[in-house]
Amino acid sequence: MKITFLGTGTSQGIPVIGCKCVVCQSADKKDKRLRVSVWIKTADKSIVIDSGPDFRYQMLRAGVDDLDAILYTHEHKDHIAGLDDIRPYNYILKKRIDIYATERVQEALRREFQYIFADTKYHGLPQINLHSITGEPFNIGESTIIPFEVIHYRLPILGYRIGDFTYITDAKTISEESLEKIKGTKVLVLNALQKESHISHLTFSEAIEMANKIGAEMTYFTHISHNLGLHEQVSKELPGHIKLAYDGLTIEL
Repeated sequence: MKITFLGTGTSQGIPVIGCKCVVCQSADKKDKRLRVSVWIKTADKSIVIDSGPDFRYQMLRAGVDDLDAILYTHEHKDHIAGLDDIRPYNYILKKRIDIYATERVQEALRREFQYIFADTKYHGLPQINLHSITGEPFNIGESTIIPFEVIHYRLPILGYRIGDFTYITDAKTISEESLEKIKGTKVLVLNALQKESHISHLTFSEAIEMANKIGAEMTYFTHISHNLGLHEQVSKELPGHIKLAYDGLTIEL
């Protein structure tokens, strides 16, 4: 299994429009962060978690020429806005794309992309197969996907475990029940927004504490804001088993 970080930034990305801070002005490519998303290439399937506003460019930049499924964590715009850009995959690959989401997220997709679901169809619409996530494990090809709940302020959203890989974004709290589903994972991806306290995201110190509690062999922080600091400097503050992810980083399991 190969995992590629398509985006590691927050809802605004980095650089933030109009911001003159040292991070947004940095020349280091690791400080350039698109909206958060990850591409997972298993033995038989190509899967993306979340399709935010940067989806089209992320697919081009990473050279993703095949796509089987999108898993959604939740319905916020920075996670769903790029759904329309699956159309080239429909056309070139001549197949529908499997979309996996909870009923609540499906309702948001129907509101935001009502033309996809309208009774009157026209040529060139995105072609999808919509699958409901109920909380139980499910399969995509040969891989078993284990969804689990985390809390984003008061909003329940989903993390996903696939084999020894676990992906969590936009979390503030994680229940013991969900931690049991994560136990034993070798590679963990976890959000770490900034150093200052935040109502709906793990802070840098909270993410380190959570990573140590979960105990993965390697943890990568994502959903990083410009307030966290420069990639090179912040990386020096982390223990050896935790790293800052960056756009384009690829790891293999």
